[in-house]
Amino acid sequence: MRGHRALREEGLYITDIPPHLLARIPAEQRGPGLDRDAVRLLVSRGGDQVSLHEFRALPGLLRAGDVLVVNTSATLAAAVDARLGGEDLVVHFSTRGDDDRWAVELRHPAGDGTTRPRAGGPAGAVLELPGGHRLALEEPLTAGADRLWWARPSPGPQGVPGLLRAYGRPIRYAYTERDQPLSAYQTVFAVPAADGSGSAEMPSAGRPFTAELVARLVSRGVQFAPLVLHTGVASQEAHEPPYPERYEVSAATAGLVNAARAAGGRVIAVGTTAVRALESAADARGRVRPAAGWTDLVVTPERGVRAVDGLLTGLHEPGASHLLMLEAVGGRAAVRLGYAEAVARLCLWHEFGDVHLLLKDDNRDDMDCCSNAR
Repeated sequence: MRGHRALREEGLYITDIPPHLLARIPAEQRGPGLDRDAVRLLVSRGGDQVSLHEFRALPGLLRAGDVLVVNTSATLAAAVDARLGGEDLVVHFSTRGDDDRWAVELRHPAGDGTTRPRAGGPAGAVLELPGGHRLALEEPLTAGADRLWWARPSPGPQGVPGLLRAYGRPIRYAYTERDQPLSAYQTVFAVPAADGSGSAEMPSAGRPFTAELVARLVSRGVQFAPLVLHTGVASQEAHEPPYPERYEVSAATAGLVNAARAAGGRVIAVGTTAVRALESAADARGRVRPAAGWTDLVVTPERGVRAVDGLLTGLHEPGASHLLMLEAVGGRAAVRLGYAEAVARLCLWHEFGDVHLLLKDDNRDDMDCCSNAR
């Protein structure tokens, strides 16, 4: 493992991410002539095959008839400075509700543009925001938890979307080296929503794609199926199960996915958000239907996946609930081997880092997988 043992004793995931494996800046800023696709691609096939490639090699690893399911949610400038009494805070706008409220996370400024956790509340508190905006905290998003709260913004002609456009900045965590423009957090697939909704944190698995790479994939016969899932704030410190999120799977995407599977093509989700949305729209046989609304689905090995044959995703932190989704797609052995290889080959973590393609092992005994799950 090149000088350190980073796997848990039980051999599943790393216990800590070594500092030198944190992607602190986007790939295109690491040297002259680089683009977003200048990251590496770890490929896991079943529990005993793993290989490392340049991300630009993706077209050669897929087949004509495969479908890449991509999340077109645009990333919001979701972090805004605020004051509560004499306390300086940062508000992370997480999820837009159906009643004009927003789920928000409160954070303490930590200097250099970063933040640290703060409990939410209290109920009835009113935060002062830039431009005369105000935000009234009403109740926790989930009973018994105090990180995310429902909050009601003061009335205004442009509402929270206008506030974020004027005063917001992308959410940034301490492992990054410096602030980045919002454009660094948009994927090539991003389409701004008419109502100002979007993702608090970038659907980052799509970040390494460039227009040129998309064209190469299409010329090879790989199809793209768009859907929307607006991602909320997944606090780097909490490792909580995902909260309900808004999603939409169109009739066109459902038809494309069903036709590809019927013809023997593979359906590969670009990101855990695409898995969550597509599986929320699939029936027990894996047939996808048009669907929209809120999903609280948590994909685990016990539940399994029904419409997805592969997953392209970043490298996840120890303890992240997304790791169970990876097990559901590729199997526990594939995740274990992939993460061991990622550490050994010095792959980079987080939204500006390298990516991992897990392909479903059709010979895997799902019951055996489930019995070995955490």
